[in-house]
Amino acid sequence: MKKFISIIALGLALSAVSCTKQEISENKGMGMLSVDMSLAQKTRALSQEQLYSTAQVNIYKADFSGLVRSYKYSEIPSPFYLAADKYRVDVIAGEAVSATPAIASWDNKSYKGSKQFDIVANQVTSVQVVANVNNAISKVSFDQSIAENFNAGYTLTMTLSDEASSNLVYNASKSGAEGYFIVDGLFEPSLTWTFTGTLKKDGSKFTKSGVVENVQPGKLYSMNLKYTLRDGELVFSLSVDRTTEIIDDTIIFEPVSTGLAPSSIYEIWATRATLHADVDASESEGKAVQFAYSANGGSTWTYVDGVNDSEGTWKADLSGLAPSTTYTYALMIGGEQIGEPLTFKTEAAPNLPNASFEYVSKVSGKDYYKFYDPACGVEEGSYMFWGSGNGEGSEGVNGSANMGIVITTIDTSDKIDGKQSVVAQTSSMVGMLAAGNLFTGQFAGLVGTSGGKVNFGRPWTSRPSAMRIWCKYSTGKFNIVNNNNLGVTKNDFDRAQVKIAIGTWDYKRYGGTKDSPVHINTTDESTFVDYYTDPSTIANGDVIIYNDGYAINNGEKVAAATDGWIEYIIPLEYRNLNAYPTHIVVSCAASQYGDYFTGYDKTKLWIDAVELIYE
Repeated sequence: MKKFISIIALGLALSAVSCTKQEISENKGMGMLSVDMSLAQKTRALSQEQLYSTAQVNIYKADFSGLVRSYKYSEIPSPFYLAADKYRVDVIAGEAVSATPAIASWDNKSYKGSKQFDIVANQVTSVQVVANVNNAISKVSFDQSIAENFNAGYTLTMTLSDEASSNLVYNASKSGAEGYFIVDGLFEPSLTWTFTGTLKKDGSKFTKSGVVENVQPGKLYSMNLKYTLRDGELVFSLSVDRTTEIIDDTIIFEPVSTGLAPSSIYEIWATRATLHADVDASESEGKAVQFAYSANGGSTWTYVDGVNDSEGTWKADLSGLAPSTTYTYALMIGGEQIGEPLTFKTEAAPNLPNASFEYVSKVSGKDYYKFYDPACGVEEGSYMFWGSGNGEGSEGVNGSANMGIVITTIDTSDKIDGKQSVVAQTSSMVGMLAAGNLFTGQFAGLVGTSGGKVNFGRPWTSRPSAMRIWCKYSTGKFNIVNNNNLGVTKNDFDRAQVKIAIGTWDYKRYGGTKDSPVHINTTDESTFVDYYTDPSTIANGDVIIYNDGYAINNGEKVAAATDGWIEYIIPLEYRNLNAYPTHIVVSCAASQYGDYFTGYDKTKLWIDAVELIYE
């Protein structure tokens, strides 16, 4: 079994797309190189996965003027460019590239192969490298004469140079075994051996040492120990086998490439994106690295300076993009386009349905309204995007309205946008507090006269950066306190809270429905969800609104005192950048501790003109 590394350099072939694109698409003296590795067989000591994870690919100028590229195999950008020139590739795998390599080992081999190759513009070059075992290999065999003349327990210790900790101890059970020493990079490495045993004839201790000078990678050093007497001295025979091939397995590198690296889908947002490319110093040679992009195949290009992200890789962060738009982008070096352009499409940027609460439907026989989604394509009021503690009326789910208290209604006289706003008002009944509220989801029923059940959330797949909401607040001091663990007294003012969260909540785990997965029972605190610590939450944010109009957002007051409407912007803090949401939760409560039946029973929170921001 042989280990092969194949590297293919692809010449660059470009065609003009338009007059403007032709100007930026000229190619001079570049070739494409992409590296891919596969294993035909596993090694005896390392799994296929281990070899993949440890493989290191280094590309140098052939004249030894310096390292051009260095990659862990798992981190190789594919494809990438090299300027037309002479190069050398080194491929290293196994123990030598471990974070803390074992200098001496019975099992863990190191592999290395090198080959010079030329990158020729507009031409395919194929290079094959054979990677052999790169260790100095020791093999110690004990002749029968050793066992006949020495007591059990005799050993031969093999040590690399002055590395006292890098030794292997041969005993009778290890006779004929191979040991592997990492010698690459050491100056004139040597193997020092020391035999120790006890002679049967008189019980005396016997020790003898020697050195194998200038050991080389890829060579097998075989030592055969025999007991003979020559003038009373023990004689060892030592042979070095410099012809044995130690070749295992197959590593294949196969390439195809462009100069650009496609962005992850999670790096493409509604109005921003991160682009990547593969560029090394020999390619740019001090020239400016830029990314050019245009919308919908247009002829107007915008140029953004690239940032050197790591060795050989560059990136650019684009902003101010249009949602749901296809962009073409190209890599520019010194004002010249390198390779063919790529494309990406930005996410959509929808707002919440009925975000100004203009579409309402009065429940038949009731004194309250439902807030429905006008885009649902069904009869008015049959599907609500927004819910409240009033109840669901025609769906047969009773809420506070069935007890004669309407906690969420509309106000046509006081609004920001359109013809009306929503007002959530806290009230009391039979000594219990009913907090005014508005939320994405559906009220799920009363729990006797002591609380209620809510299914929070509506289907959602976009990733906003913040939510803008207009609020007006009127409140007083707590006059109903049913939980003494909240740290508030009747000398404190009630406060409102607005929350937003996006996540991947599974209704089977969170107890709700497919459309509204997060189930909360206000009489059972174990059902409450802290979106700051919840594992299914992708991003969230909130504000706490006080009686003077101020708001606390992340510990900081963000609005001036006023008796009127205030615009609040709630940033979404993303804790998971590699996931898309399935649902969105927006919750507006006139009394922050309403779930604990604590608040001021005449509190009012007006809400209008909700808007998701995608900056």
